[in-house]
Amino acid sequence: MMKLSTFGALFMLIELVSIQSGVSLGSQKTDQAYVTLLYGDELLLGVRVLGKSIRDTGTKKDMVVLVSDGVSNYGMKLLQADGWIVEKISLLANPNQVRPTRFWGVYTKLKIFNMTNYKKVVYLDVDTIVVKSIEDLFKCSKFCANLKHSERLNSGVMVVEPSQSVFNDMMSKVTTLHSYTGGDQGFLNSYYSEFPNAHVFEPSLPQEVRKSRPVPSMERLSTLYNADVGLYMLANKWMVNETRLHVIHYTLGPLKPWDWWTSWLLKPVDIWQNVREQLPETLPGTGGGRNPNDELLVKLLFLLPLIALLFSYYLSFHQTRVFCRNSLFDDHIRHLYYKIRPNGYAKVPAYLGGVSIIMCFVCALVAFAISLSIVPRQVMPWTGLLLMYEWPFTIFILSFGGFLHFTYSWGKMTAAASQVSVSADYEFGKGHHHRRGSSSCDVATWYYGLGMAFLAVATPSLPCIFGITALFARLGFVVAGGIILASFMTYASEHLAIRSFFKGFQDRDATPAMSIRV
Repeated sequence: MMKLSTFGALFMLIELVSIQSGVSLGSQKTDQAYVTLLYGDELLLGVRVLGKSIRDTGTKKDMVVLVSDGVSNYGMKLLQADGWIVEKISLLANPNQVRPTRFWGVYTKLKIFNMTNYKKVVYLDVDTIVVKSIEDLFKCSKFCANLKHSERLNSGVMVVEPSQSVFNDMMSKVTTLHSYTGGDQGFLNSYYSEFPNAHVFEPSLPQEVRKSRPVPSMERLSTLYNADVGLYMLANKWMVNETRLHVIHYTLGPLKPWDWWTSWLLKPVDIWQNVREQLPETLPGTGGGRNPNDELLVKLLFLLPLIALLFSYYLSFHQTRVFCRNSLFDDHIRHLYYKIRPNGYAKVPAYLGGVSIIMCFVCALVAFAISLSIVPRQVMPWTGLLLMYEWPFTIFILSFGGFLHFTYSWGKMTAAASQVSVSADYEFGKGHHHRRGSSSCDVATWYYGLGMAFLAVATPSLPCIFGITALFARLGFVVAGGIILASFMTYASEHLAIRSFFKGFQDRDATPAMSIRV
C-alpha cells in the first residue's frame, strides 16, 4: 500500500509539471469553453466536423482542443484556422496493467478537470456532433454526465467545473480506484460512485429557483445530450423525439462517421456527413473535409485500374485480332457435353473444376482485402464506394484472368502431348471453331463477367433501392445477395476454367495468344 501511495504522489507531481509546460496556440476570450481531445491526425476530421457543428449553433464561447505529440504541425494550424484554441499537452499514462492497447493514454481526459483558467467547460468526444444548441449545459452543476442503459456513467459528454483540488485528488487515486473498462470512463465511474443516484439536470428550470437551491455536486444529463447511435441501431429509431436531440454520439467501435463505409450502414451518419460537406476551406484544399494529401492519391486510384484494363485489352486484341465469335448457346451445349461425358475427348483433369472454384474465391477475397487497405478511409462515401468497386473488379479480372490463361495453356500442352485430334462430337459448327488463338471478346466471358458484376453491385444496393435503413435488415439483404453471388461465381468459375482448357486443346496448333480471359 505504501508503494502505491508513493507511486501516486510521484505520478501527480509529474503530471502537474507537464500541465504547466503545456503550450497554448490561440488566446482565451471567455471564461466558459467547449473542449475536446485529439491524440493524432487520424481523428482530425472528427474535430473539424465537431467544431463546425458547435459554431453552427451560434455560440460565442471558446472552443479548445487539447492535442498530444501525435498531432502534426499542419493539423494544429488547420484547427486554429477553423477557430479552435489549440493547447498542446503531454499524454497521461494509463496506470492499469490490464487494459486494451488503444487505452494507453485515455487517462489524459482527466486533464479537463484542471483547466482552471475556465469557470466551466463542456467536454465532447471527437465522435460526437452537436445538432442543436447546448448552451444550457453551462447551467449544469459541478459535474454532469449521462447514464447509459447499463447504468454506467458515459464520459463522451461531460460538464466540468475545473478545480485543482479535485484534479489533485483524482491523481492521488488513479492507482487505487478500480476501472471496469481499464480506462478513464471506468475510473470516473469509481470516482463518482454515487452518480447513478444524482438528479436529472433540468435546463428549463428558472434561474431564480436554481439559485435558491443548494448547488448539487453532480447531475445526470438526459439522453438528448448524449444520444447513442448504438441504441438507434437496435430499434432503427431514436428512443426520444428526434427533433429534440442536442448531441449525437457515434459510439459503435469501428463504425465511426468519418469512415466512408459507415454511411451505408448507419443512417444517422448522414447528419455527420452533411456537416462535413459544409466545412469551409480554411486552408487550401480542405473545403468539404478534404485532405490535400489524399487528393492526388484518389485521382491515381481512379486512373490506374482503367489504364491497366485498357492496356490488357489492347494486348489481347492486338494478339488475336478476333472479335466476339463465340455463341453463348454453343458454349452452354459444350459445357453440357462435358458434364455428360467429362473425359469424352480431352481428358480434362477431374480436379480442374474444384481448383477453379477455389481460385475464383481466393482472387475475389484477395482483391477485396487489397482494395480495402489502399482506399483512404476518410474519403467521401460515394468516392469510397466507387473505388471499392473499381479496384476489386480490376484485381479480380487480372488475377482470375491469369488463372484462365494458365488453364488455356495447360489445354494446349495436353493436346500437344497426346496428339489427339479434336472430337467430331465437340465441333458444333465449323464457323465457330477458332483457328488462331482465342477470342478477345468471348460472349460467354462477357456473360459471366457482367453477371458477377451485376450481382456484386446489386447486393449492397438493394436495401437502398427498397428504402431499408435498419442495419440488421440491410445485412440480411447482403447475406442473401452474397449467397446468390457465391452460387453464380461457383458455376461460372468452373464453366470458364473448363472451356478455357477445351479452347487450349482446340488451339494446340495456333500461336500462343497473350490474352487475359475472365
